Amino acid sequence: MTAKEIMADLQAHGDEKIKNIFLKHGVKEPMFGVKIEHLKTIQKKVKKDHHLAQELYATGNADAMYLAGLLAEDEKMTKKDLNTWVSQALSQNIAEYTVPWVAAGNPHGYKLALEWIDDKKEHIAAAGWSTLAAWVSLKPDADLDVAGLRTLLARIEKTIQSSPNRVRYTMNSFMICAGAYVTPLTKEVLAVAKKIGPTTVNMEGTACRIPDVAGYIGKIEARGSLGKKKKTVKC
Repeated sequence: MTAKEIMADLQAHGDEKIKNIFLKHGVKEPMFGVKIEHLKTIQKKVKKDHHLAQELYATGNADAMYLAGLLAEDEKMTKKDLNTWVSQALSQNIAEYTVPWVAAGNPHGYKLALEWIDDKKEHIAAAGWSTLAAWVSLKPDADLDVAGLRTLLARIEKTIQSSPNRVRYTMNSFMICAGAYVTPLTKEVLAVAKKIGPTTVNMEGTACRIPDVAGYIGKIEARGSLGKKKKTVKC
């Protein structure tokens, strides 16, 4: 399928009800409101295509950008590509899911994430923390900079309550992933979460809630999955 064919297909499968739901969850126009289920049918047909993913992302259409993340050949992305993608990721789902998925599958992902979390733009900083969360969920502990992760936990302890809204949310997600997937850090994460106390995030009137770090890690431990890495973060 070509980018033109896919865009026509996405437009044909747009749904105003889905679009309105997406808008409430921080997805920005332009978009058609295509169900993720349909995007995955396209993904099954195309599988992976670096050039096509780049074309779709460049449209600026949120549905196409999300699909681009599913089709991207992560390892082929350059630093410039990833920085371009994160700068254009104004929709919440693209900044916190699509870009981190691709960055976590790229050799430059960790270092870029450390740069992004220092950015003054909320969506870029949030993308950085989400990338770090995906990174620790995928990589073997032996390949992680555990000392560096401890430094990040200390940073969160000091700054999470004064950070921008979506940065607070993604810092919280990083703590969950660090505690659940990096067992040398589990006790430390729980201790930091206890010191921080409840974290409040404005969910813009949706039914979504910020996950409780200790409670979430506890559920993972209860099902015997503590430390078990993910095969993929793309969904």
